[in-house]
Amino acid sequence: MKSYIFPGQGAQFVGMGKDLYESSAVAKELFEKANDILGFRITDIMFDGTAEDLKQTKVTQPAVFLHSVILAKTLENFAPDMVAGHSLGELSALVANGTLSFEDGLKLVSKRALAMQKACEMQPSTMAAVLGLEDAQVEEICEATEGIVVAANYNCPGQLVISGSVPAVEAACEKMKEAGARRALLLPVGGAFHSPLMKPAEEELAAAIEATTFNKPNCPVYQNVSTTAVTDPNEIKKNLIAQLTAPVKWTQSVQNMIADGATEFIEVGPGKVLQGLVKKIDKDAVAASA
Repeated sequence: MKSYIFPGQGAQFVGMGKDLYESSAVAKELFEKANDILGFRITDIMFDGTAEDLKQTKVTQPAVFLHSVILAKTLENFAPDMVAGHSLGELSALVANGTLSFEDGLKLVSKRALAMQKACEMQPSTMAAVLGLEDAQVEEICEATEGIVVAANYNCPGQLVISGSVPAVEAACEKMKEAGARRALLLPVGGAFHSPLMKPAEEELAAAIEATTFNKPNCPVYQNVSTTAVTDPNEIKKNLIAQLTAPVKWTQSVQNMIADGATEFIEVGPGKVLQGLVKKIDKDAVAASA
């Protein structure tokens, strides 16, 4: 069974999508439609901007979404048996499996990015990568640390990302190192994604999601919050809203996809991060780029 997986923020690079735009009439039309919907020429930033321009959340999220979704729409014989996306990538996955239209997906991504940016500006917050500890150890240290700090991304065994207020994340990092973590280092991100500090963004996005039509999907999506196969549009909505403040359970999602018959993981979008994680989660898994 073919599983298509979609990357999140952090996979972007200058020049992304340019080859698609130049080689496919379908891709060019969709990119131009995106420029109209967003009200600025995101293609100029994607193709020829600076890394700094591309790093702004309001640009990064739509850029990664567009690269992924437009690539999926230009693939021959694109017929996924299941889909999943890492954080932002979940919205790409929902367009790929027919739950959302291209236009609605892009509008939600743009709203999500702006709402998250706003939440980031309300309080200094950050994220940190922790390597070499068991999930339970990371969770225990977060709980024992004063302030807001939580496990935010379960990327693969031995690789977690924590998220929260700057002092709490810094304090937790020191404790992680004392507990034997190989590394515990702050990430260059705008704020504490997938933590309680994203609550204002979650409330803002919830209204937009509720007002958007979600169709019955062509195949199940394994969502970051539930980690299991979901096909009910209302349940998909609920999980998508909860995702902003809840952890990304990527390890568990991939394990469930394999248990449900996934034999091949195809990463659609910029970078190769997810296929690397899949192979760390299950060394026998077959994973490649689209």
